[in-house]
Amino acid sequence: MSTGTGELSAPGHNPHPADRTTRAPHRAAGGTFASLKVRNYRLFFTGAIVSNTGTWMARITQDWLVLSLTGSAAAVGVTTALQFLPMLLFGLYGGVIADRYPKRRLLVLSQGALGLCGIALAVLTLSGHVQVWHVYLVAFLLGMVTVVDNPARQSFVSEMVGPDQLRNAVSLNSANFQSARLVGPAVAGLLIASVGSGWAFLVNGLSFLAPLAALLMMRPAELHPTARVPRGKGQLREGLRYVAGRPDLIWPIALVGFIGTFGFNFPIWLTAFADGVFHVGPGMYGLLNTLMAVGSLAGALLSARRGTSRLRLLIGAAAVFGVLEIAAAMSPGFWLFTLLLVPIGMFGLTVNVTANSFVQLATDPEMRGRVMSLYMMVFAGGTPLGAPLLGWVTDTYGARVGFATGGAVSLAAAVVIGALLSRSTGLRMRVELRPGRRVRHPQVRFVPRAGREGREEGARLAATA
Repeated sequence: MSTGTGELSAPGHNPHPADRTTRAPHRAAGGTFASLKVRNYRLFFTGAIVSNTGTWMARITQDWLVLSLTGSAAAVGVTTALQFLPMLLFGLYGGVIADRYPKRRLLVLSQGALGLCGIALAVLTLSGHVQVWHVYLVAFLLGMVTVVDNPARQSFVSEMVGPDQLRNAVSLNSANFQSARLVGPAVAGLLIASVGSGWAFLVNGLSFLAPLAALLMMRPAELHPTARVPRGKGQLREGLRYVAGRPDLIWPIALVGFIGTFGFNFPIWLTAFADGVFHVGPGMYGLLNTLMAVGSLAGALLSARRGTSRLRLLIGAAAVFGVLEIAAAMSPGFWLFTLLLVPIGMFGLTVNVTANSFVQLATDPEMRGRVMSLYMMVFAGGTPLGAPLLGWVTDTYGARVGFATGGAVSLAAAVVIGALLSRSTGLRMRVELRPGRRVRHPQVRFVPRAGREGREEGARLAATA
């Protein structure tokens, strides 16, 4: 990776992000797929399609294998928790590493390690010796690798495309991941039913050859490198102090933390609904994941067309996401349940992309690895707490209660954090009925508070909200 200043990797620090978003166009410059014009990002995107497909195959296979070995939704939750526990324990240190070392080199190492984990689980399963503790161990090892892989991969996006295309590239990354989700679960279901789980794990392990090849084929001279932070004391505390002084970063990160911890436990809920409520097999379980991916892909592509990341979109999407989860939990029939998964996927992805791009664009380049590691620690690191808890609720009170609980917490978080965010930025939240083509529909808006101080602060942040 080439060296140089970080001035081109992202916009400089702006304490009032609204000043930037008010000048942004409604849609990303160059259209929905603008970032793919950049050769390095195009290579990255292509390699990710292959590995993401394998990853989704492994996720579905892992959940079904644990359920088959134990018969417990809580055991699926434990597996998920172990995979995300390292992010909770060590996630911030991963951000320090990502800021300190060349990100492309880190990704070569981490992607190779992820492939080896997949191959190890394939060997255990194909040999007939797999036990649930093997799956637990591999899940934990995968989590250890992602501690470094996640912040390095998140912040490397800006080095490939530069600040102008960052939001578009973040959205296309999500579209890439969700496109693979359309194929991976379906293929996994077929493989499980026909030849067994081991082959799905093997395909996943080999799929990491594609991103490795893409990283090695990149042209370092065409990157927008960030100046690496030299080794020193207090870098972790420096990152925490940086975020603590930025309410515009704290509250979006807190919101995705609540939703990631309580609202994104789909491995638990979908296995429980498929097996215990609707009594369908692995093929239909794969269909449930595929339908969620359809909605997520739609949300990612819509996000790629937007030129700005607005707080009111983040809060509104989070609230709708919670309401839809509650509605799906109460769904009386299988097909209504499956149809509701599409908008759940769309609004869940909108929350993630909007928060991710907003936080990245509002962060100084030299702090981005540490800030994104905190973002991922809060978003994914809460899973070790939420997954076992909601797995226990699902086992004890049923899948419907477990799913509804996650939706209720997500809805409450959106309402409370929306109110706190409006107070900290000198705005207030207002729900208006706007006329549509046929009916009046509600719209969440943030408007300046009364008083001189509120008006001045609100004027700076209203466009962001």
